[in-house]
Amino acid sequence: MEIISAAVMLFLIMDPLGNLPVMLSILRHIEPKRRRLIMVRELCFALIILLLFLFGGKQMLAFLHVSTETVSISGGIILFLIAIRMIFPQPGGVTGLAAGEEPFLVPMAIPMIAGPSVLASLLLLSNQDPSRTWDWALSVLLAWGATFVVLMFYEVFNRLLGERGLKAIERLMGLLLIMMATQMFLDGIRSYLHIG
Repeated sequence: MEIISAAVMLFLIMDPLGNLPVMLSILRHIEPKRRRLIMVRELCFALIILLLFLFGGKQMLAFLHVSTETVSISGGIILFLIAIRMIFPQPGGVTGLAAGEEPFLVPMAIPMIAGPSVLASLLLLSNQDPSRTWDWALSVLLAWGATFVVLMFYEVFNRLLGERGLKAIERLMGLLLIMMATQMFLDGIRSYLHIG
């Protein structure tokens, strides 16, 4: 997988446009200047977590005695389930925060930006080709940078696309993610059958 396609995959999984309405509802009781500071802080937390997972993922898999094929197959299944939720979203969305309370690490950094599916994808990337870890780090930075831009200019996207537009884009991203998840699953099966 190339740097750009890995970055696109990670960006689709991070789903900043889909998370935008939820983030706006979390921050609606906080003054606009403070909102930006909170978003920057949470995005920085997410980036640190993503990079730690990318560079420490291989050791974690070795410690757990998990093979690359297992990660590829389970990663494909997880991405598929996330994509299904993007296309057919569940009503509501529990944040667990009281009105006016600032989010800290949870739920914005984890799991909204650095969620389980992104972390599983990073495990897969770092295990597929360990020699390209710095390439994957660049992919993470590109996806994170695009997410940063979307979330920093949330007012523009919200005004430009509206609620229906954001929902339509989230569903489109879900469709693209289903294709990527299916390919990841098939690659894992093919690799497993070739070894076995």
